[in-house]
Amino acid sequence: MWNPDRRARGLPSRREALAVAIGVFVAAVPMARRRPLAVVRRQVPVMGTVAELVVAHRDPAAAAAAIDAAVDALHLVERTMTKFHAGSDVGRANRLAATTGVPVADGTAAVLADGLWWAEASGGAFDPCLAQASALWDVTRRHEPPSEIDVRRLANRRLFRALEIERHAGRSVVRFHERDLGLDLGGIAKGHGVDRAVAALRGCGIADALVGAGGDLFALGRSPAGEPWRIGIRSPDDPEGVGGTLAVEDSAVATSGDYAQYFVHGGRRYHHLLDPATGAPRQTAQHSVTVRARTCADADAGATAVFGMSPETAGALLARRGARLERVS
Repeated sequence: MWNPDRRARGLPSRREALAVAIGVFVAAVPMARRRPLAVVRRQVPVMGTVAELVVAHRDPAAAAAAIDAAVDALHLVERTMTKFHAGSDVGRANRLAATTGVPVADGTAAVLADGLWWAEASGGAFDPCLAQASALWDVTRRHEPPSEIDVRRLANRRLFRALEIERHAGRSVVRFHERDLGLDLGGIAKGHGVDRAVAALRGCGIADALVGAGGDLFALGRSPAGEPWRIGIRSPDDPEGVGGTLAVEDSAVATSGDYAQYFVHGGRRYHHLLDPATGAPRQTAQHSVTVRARTCADADAGATAVFGMSPETAGALLARRGARLERVS
Protein backbone atom coordinates (compact mmCIF):
# COMPACT_ATOMS: atom_id res chain seq x y z
CA MET A 1 0.00 0.00 0.00
CA TRP A 2 1.11 3.62 0.23
CA ASN A 3 4.18 4.34 2.31
CA PRO A 4 4.30 7.72 4.09
CA ASP A 5 8.10 7.61 3.97
CA ARG A 6 8.17 7.45 0.17
CA ARG A 7 7.71 11.16 -0.37
CA ALA A 8 10.65 11.91 1.91
CA ARG A 9 12.81 9.58 -0.18
CA GLY A 10 11.74 11.30 -3.41
CA LEU A 11 10.03 8.16 -4.70
CA PRO A 12 6.83 7.92 -6.76
CA SER A 13 3.66 6.57 -5.22
CA ARG A 14 2.54 3.01 -5.76
CA ARG A 15 0.84 3.60 -9.10
CA GLU A 16 1.57 7.12 -10.28
CA ALA A 17 0.64 6.16 -13.83
CA LEU A 18 -2.28 8.54 -14.19
CA ALA A 19 -1.07 11.98 -15.20
CA VAL A 20 -3.35 13.97 -12.96
CA ALA A 21 -1.45 17.27 -13.43
CA ILE A 22 -4.78 18.97 -13.04
CA GLY A 23 -3.58 22.47 -13.87
CA VAL A 24 -2.49 21.23 -17.28
CA PHE A 25 -5.79 19.53 -17.92
CA VAL A 26 -7.83 22.54 -16.94
CA ALA A 27 -5.72 24.66 -19.26
CA ALA A 28 -6.42 22.20 -22.05
CA VAL A 29 -10.16 22.75 -21.72
CA PRO A 30 -11.64 25.33 -24.15
CA MET A 31 -11.57 28.63 -22.34
CA ALA A 32 -14.83 30.02 -23.69
CA ARG A 33 -16.74 29.27 -20.52
CA ARG A 34 -20.45 28.66 -20.69
CA ARG A 35 -20.87 29.20 -16.96
CA PRO A 36 -19.38 31.89 -14.71
CA LEU A 37 -17.43 29.52 -12.49
CA ALA A 38 -14.31 30.11 -10.45
CA VAL A 39 -11.73 27.32 -10.38
CA VAL A 40 -10.11 26.51 -7.02
CA ARG A 41 -7.17 24.10 -6.96
CA ARG A 42 -5.26 22.43 -4.16
CA GLN A 43 -2.52 19.84 -3.79
CA VAL A 44 -2.01 17.89 -0.58
CA PRO A 45 0.40 15.06 0.34
CA VAL A 46 -1.58 12.00 1.36
CA MET A 47 -1.33 8.22 1.00
CA GLY A 48 2.23 8.37 -0.27
CA THR A 49 1.42 10.65 -3.20
CA VAL A 50 0.16 14.16 -3.85
CA ALA A 51 -3.60 14.31 -4.15
CA GLU A 52 -4.83 17.02 -6.50
CA LEU A 53 -8.26 18.59 -6.22
CA VAL A 54 -9.95 21.04 -8.59
CA VAL A 55 -13.39 22.51 -7.90
CA ALA A 56 -15.37 24.67 -10.30
CA HIS A 57 -17.99 26.73 -8.46
CA ARG A 58 -19.49 30.20 -8.46
CA ASP A 59 -18.33 30.87 -4.89
CA PRO A 60 -14.56 30.44 -4.35
CA ALA A 61 -14.98 30.43 -0.57
CA ALA A 62 -17.53 27.62 -0.76
CA ALA A 63 -15.23 25.71 -3.11
CA ALA A 64 -12.30 26.06 -0.68
CA ALA A 65 -14.44 24.87 2.24
CA ALA A 66 -15.57 21.87 0.21
CA ILE A 67 -11.96 21.00 -0.59
CA ASP A 68 -11.22 21.15 3.15
CA ALA A 69 -13.89 18.50 3.70
CA ALA A 70 -12.56 16.36 0.84
CA VAL A 71 -9.01 16.52 2.20
CA ASP A 72 -10.29 15.45 5.63
CA ALA A 73 -11.92 12.44 3.98
CA LEU A 74 -8.65 11.47 2.29
CA HIS A 75 -6.74 11.74 5.55
CA LEU A 76 -9.33 9.59 7.35
CA VAL A 77 -8.89 6.79 4.81
CA GLU A 78 -5.12 7.07 5.18
CA ARG A 79 -5.29 6.89 8.97
CA THR A 80 -7.52 3.82 9.02
CA MET A 81 -6.26 1.77 6.06
CA THR A 82 -2.51 2.25 5.76
CA LYS A 83 -0.41 -0.79 6.66
CA PHE A 84 2.48 1.42 7.72
CA HIS A 85 0.96 2.57 11.04
CA ALA A 86 0.55 0.01 13.80
CA GLY A 87 -2.53 1.78 15.14
CA SER A 88 -4.54 1.84 11.90
CA ASP A 89 -7.26 -0.73 11.30
CA VAL A 90 -4.97 -2.54 8.87
CA GLY A 91 -1.95 -2.24 11.18
CA ARG A 92 -3.86 -3.66 14.15
CA ALA A 93 -5.29 -6.48 12.05
CA ASN A 94 -1.87 -7.43 10.72
CA ARG A 95 -0.50 -7.60 14.27
CA LEU A 96 -3.38 -9.34 16.02
CA ALA A 97 -6.01 -10.89 13.73
CA ALA A 98 -4.23 -14.24 13.45
CA THR A 99 -4.88 -14.79 17.16
CA THR A 100 -8.07 -12.83 17.91
CA GLY A 101 -10.86 -10.88 16.29
CA VAL A 102 -9.89 -7.27 15.60
CA PRO A 103 -12.61 -4.58 15.46
CA VAL A 104 -12.34 -2.27 12.46
CA ALA A 105 -14.35 0.65 11.15
CA ASP A 106 -17.29 -0.24 8.96
CA GLY A 107 -15.63 1.65 6.10
CA THR A 108 -12.57 -0.57 6.37
CA ALA A 109 -14.77 -3.67 6.44
CA ALA A 110 -16.59 -2.47 3.31
CA VAL A 111 -13.30 -1.99 1.45
CA LEU A 112 -12.17 -5.44 2.54
CA ALA A 113 -15.45 -6.93 1.33
CA ASP A 114 -15.03 -5.24 -2.04
CA GLY A 115 -11.46 -6.53 -2.18
CA LEU A 116 -12.68 -10.07 -1.54
CA TRP A 117 -15.21 -9.71 -4.37
CA TRP A 118 -12.43 -8.75 -6.77
CA ALA A 119 -10.26 -11.58 -5.47
CA GLU A 120 -12.91 -14.24 -6.05
CA ALA A 121 -14.11 -12.78 -9.35
CA SER A 122 -10.56 -12.57 -10.73
CA GLY A 123 -9.63 -16.08 -9.67
CA GLY A 124 -7.09 -14.66 -7.26
CA ALA A 125 -5.42 -12.25 -9.72
CA PHE A 126 -6.33 -9.53 -7.21
CA ASP A 127 -5.50 -10.33 -3.60
CA PRO A 128 -5.69 -7.76 -0.78
CA CYS A 129 -3.81 -10.11 1.55
CA LEU A 130 -0.31 -10.03 0.04
CA ALA A 131 1.45 -7.77 2.54
CA GLN A 132 4.18 -10.34 3.15
CA ALA A 133 4.90 -10.79 -0.55
CA SER A 134 4.93 -7.02 -1.05
CA ALA A 135 7.39 -6.63 1.81
CA LEU A 136 9.53 -9.44 0.43
CA TRP A 137 9.88 -7.78 -2.98
CA ASP A 138 9.97 -4.12 -1.84
CA VAL A 139 11.14 -3.00 -5.28
CA THR A 140 11.93 0.55 -4.09
CA ARG A 141 14.80 -0.76 -1.95
CA ARG A 142 15.85 -4.03 -3.58
CA HIS A 143 18.47 -4.38 -6.29
CA GLU A 144 18.08 -8.12 -6.84
CA PRO A 145 15.23 -10.63 -6.46
CA PRO A 146 14.64 -12.37 -3.12
CA SER A 147 15.44 -16.07 -2.81
CA GLU A 148 13.29 -18.48 -4.81
CA ILE A 149 12.51 -20.40 -1.62
CA ASP A 150 10.99 -17.31 0.01
CA VAL A 151 9.05 -16.44 -3.15
CA ARG A 152 7.66 -19.96 -3.59
CA ARG A 153 6.49 -20.03 0.02
CA LEU A 154 4.05 -17.20 -0.72
CA ALA A 155 3.07 -18.27 -4.24
CA ASN A 156 -0.43 -19.43 -5.16
CA ARG A 157 -1.66 -19.34 -1.58
CA ARG A 158 -5.01 -17.61 -2.24
CA LEU A 159 -4.59 -16.00 1.14
CA PHE A 160 -7.74 -13.93 0.67
CA ARG A 161 -9.74 -17.06 1.44
CA ALA A 162 -8.27 -17.05 4.95
CA LEU A 163 -9.68 -13.58 5.71
CA GLU A 164 -12.93 -13.51 7.66
CA ILE A 165 -15.10 -10.42 8.14
CA GLU A 166 -17.91 -10.71 10.66
CA ARG A 167 -20.19 -8.65 12.86
CA HIS A 168 -19.81 -8.93 16.61
CA ALA A 169 -21.54 -6.81 19.23
CA GLY A 170 -22.57 -4.34 16.54
CA ARG A 171 -19.04 -3.89 15.16
CA SER A 172 -17.13 -5.16 12.16
CA VAL A 173 -14.43 -7.63 13.14
CA VAL A 174 -11.70 -9.27 11.04
CA ARG A 175 -9.91 -12.55 11.67
CA PHE A 176 -7.03 -14.25 9.88
CA HIS A 177 -7.09 -18.02 9.51
CA GLU A 178 -3.58 -18.15 8.05
CA ARG A 179 -0.47 -16.73 9.68
CA ASP A 180 1.08 -15.68 6.37
CA LEU A 181 -1.90 -13.44 5.66
CA GLY A 182 -1.23 -9.72 5.82
CA LEU A 183 -3.53 -6.97 4.61
CA ASP A 184 -2.22 -4.66 1.90
CA LEU A 185 -4.98 -2.47 0.47
CA GLY A 186 -2.73 -0.63 -1.95
CA GLY A 187 -4.78 -1.87 -4.90
CA ILE A 188 -8.11 -0.48 -3.70
CA ALA A 189 -7.95 1.87 -0.70
CA LYS A 190 -6.53 4.85 -2.58
CA GLY A 191 -9.45 4.63 -5.00
CA HIS A 192 -11.80 4.38 -2.04
CA GLY A 193 -10.20 7.51 -0.61
CA VAL A 194 -10.91 9.38 -3.83
CA ASP A 195 -14.52 8.19 -3.67
CA ARG A 196 -14.88 9.46 -0.11
CA ALA A 197 -13.39 12.81 -1.10
CA VAL A 198 -15.87 13.09 -3.97
CA ALA A 199 -18.71 12.21 -1.59
CA ALA A 200 -17.55 15.02 0.70
CA LEU A 201 -17.57 17.47 -2.21
CA ARG A 202 -21.07 16.41 -3.18
CA GLY A 203 -22.17 16.82 0.42
CA CYS A 204 -20.99 20.42 0.23
CA GLY A 205 -23.05 21.08 -2.88
CA ILE A 206 -20.22 20.77 -5.41
CA ALA A 207 -21.31 19.50 -8.85
CA ASP A 208 -18.12 19.93 -10.90
CA ALA A 209 -14.69 18.80 -9.70
CA LEU A 210 -11.67 16.57 -10.19
CA VAL A 211 -10.05 14.51 -7.45
CA GLY A 212 -6.91 12.54 -8.22
CA ALA A 213 -4.43 10.59 -6.09
CA GLY A 214 -1.54 8.83 -7.78
CA GLY A 215 -3.01 6.56 -10.43
CA ASP A 216 -6.65 7.09 -9.43
CA LEU A 217 -9.01 9.88 -10.45
CA PHE A 218 -12.70 10.76 -10.34
CA ALA A 219 -14.20 13.42 -12.61
CA LEU A 220 -17.32 14.92 -11.07
CA GLY A 221 -19.66 16.72 -13.45
CA ARG A 222 -18.09 18.86 -16.15
CA SER A 223 -15.25 21.26 -16.70
CA PRO A 224 -15.69 25.05 -16.41
CA ALA A 225 -16.28 25.11 -20.18
CA GLY A 226 -19.35 22.92 -19.75
CA GLU A 227 -17.64 19.96 -21.42
CA PRO A 228 -16.34 16.65 -20.03
CA TRP A 229 -13.05 16.95 -18.18
CA ARG A 230 -10.02 15.91 -20.23
CA ILE A 231 -7.36 13.99 -18.37
CA GLY A 232 -3.96 12.79 -19.50
CA ILE A 233 -2.51 9.31 -19.09
CA ARG A 234 1.22 8.96 -18.60
CA SER A 235 3.10 7.29 -21.42
CA PRO A 236 4.67 3.89 -20.53
CA ASP A 237 7.60 4.81 -22.80
CA ASP A 238 8.08 8.24 -21.22
CA PRO A 239 6.69 8.43 -17.67
CA GLU A 240 7.31 12.18 -17.69
CA GLY A 241 5.12 12.60 -20.77
CA VAL A 242 1.45 12.13 -21.61
CA GLY A 243 0.63 9.22 -23.88
CA GLY A 244 -2.98 10.19 -24.53
CA THR A 245 -6.09 11.82 -23.12
CA LEU A 246 -9.57 10.76 -22.10
CA ALA A 247 -12.82 12.69 -21.80
CA VAL A 248 -14.33 11.85 -18.40
CA GLU A 249 -17.62 12.90 -16.81
CA ASP A 250 -19.12 11.54 -13.58
CA SER A 251 -16.89 8.48 -13.64
CA ALA A 252 -13.56 7.19 -12.37
CA VAL A 253 -10.37 6.24 -14.16
CA ALA A 254 -7.37 4.31 -12.83
CA THR A 255 -4.16 3.21 -14.51
CA SER A 256 -1.76 0.47 -13.43
CA GLY A 257 1.73 0.46 -14.91
CA ASP A 258 5.00 -1.38 -14.42
CA TYR A 259 7.23 1.63 -15.01
CA ALA A 260 6.79 3.74 -11.86
CA GLN A 261 8.35 1.35 -9.33
CA TYR A 262 10.85 -1.30 -10.31
CA PHE A 263 14.46 -2.41 -10.33
CA VAL A 264 16.44 -4.09 -13.11
CA HIS A 265 18.49 -7.22 -12.47
CA GLY A 266 20.06 -9.49 -15.06
CA GLY A 267 18.45 -7.49 -17.83
CA ARG A 268 14.93 -8.04 -16.45
CA ARG A 269 12.62 -5.48 -14.90
CA TYR A 270 11.08 -6.46 -11.55
CA HIS A 271 8.13 -4.19 -10.82
CA HIS A 272 5.67 -3.79 -7.94
CA LEU A 273 2.60 -5.40 -9.52
CA LEU A 274 2.73 -8.90 -8.09
CA ASP A 275 1.10 -12.02 -9.49
CA PRO A 276 -0.43 -13.90 -6.55
CA ALA A 277 -0.05 -17.17 -8.47
CA THR A 278 3.75 -16.89 -8.60
CA GLY A 279 4.41 -14.57 -5.65
CA ALA A 280 6.57 -12.50 -8.02
CA PRO A 281 6.09 -9.51 -10.33
CA ARG A 282 3.64 -10.35 -13.10
CA GLN A 283 5.37 -11.31 -16.33
CA THR A 284 3.68 -9.67 -19.30
CA ALA A 285 4.51 -7.65 -22.37
CA GLN A 286 1.87 -5.17 -21.23
CA HIS A 287 3.23 -2.03 -19.59
CA SER A 288 0.03 -0.30 -18.49
CA VAL A 289 -3.72 -0.70 -18.38
CA THR A 290 -6.42 1.92 -17.86
CA VAL A 291 -9.87 1.16 -16.48
CA ARG A 292 -13.00 3.31 -16.31
CA ALA A 293 -15.62 2.52 -13.66
CA ARG A 294 -18.50 4.01 -11.71
CA THR A 295 -16.38 4.26 -8.55
CA CYS A 296 -12.70 4.92 -8.13
CA ALA A 297 -12.37 1.90 -5.82
CA ASP A 298 -13.58 -0.34 -8.65
CA ALA A 299 -11.34 1.38 -11.19
CA ASP A 300 -8.39 0.97 -8.81
CA ALA A 301 -8.99 -2.70 -8.02
CA GLY A 302 -9.98 -3.44 -11.62
CA ALA A 303 -6.79 -1.98 -13.05
CA THR A 304 -4.72 -3.99 -10.58
CA ALA A 305 -6.64 -7.20 -11.25
CA VAL A 306 -6.55 -7.13 -15.06
CA PHE A 307 -2.95 -5.99 -15.53
CA GLY A 308 -1.45 -8.66 -17.78
CA MET A 309 -4.79 -10.27 -18.74
CA SER A 310 -5.92 -10.62 -22.33
CA PRO A 311 -8.37 -7.89 -23.40
CA GLU A 312 -11.14 -10.48 -23.67
CA THR A 313 -10.63 -11.89 -20.18
CA ALA A 314 -10.16 -8.45 -18.70
CA GLY A 315 -13.24 -7.07 -20.42
CA ALA A 316 -15.43 -9.91 -19.17
CA LEU A 317 -14.25 -9.47 -15.58
CA LEU A 318 -14.64 -5.69 -15.58
CA ALA A 319 -18.12 -5.89 -17.12
CA ARG A 320 -19.32 -7.79 -14.05
CA ARG A 321 -18.70 -4.60 -12.08
CA GLY A 322 -19.92 -2.16 -14.73
CA ALA A 323 -16.35 -1.18 -15.64
CA ARG A 324 -14.39 -1.32 -18.88
CA LEU A 325 -10.93 -1.08 -20.38
CA GLU A 326 -10.00 2.24 -21.95
CA ARG A 327 -7.92 2.67 -25.06
CA VAL A 328 -5.88 5.81 -24.61
CA SER A 329 -5.27 8.01 -27.66
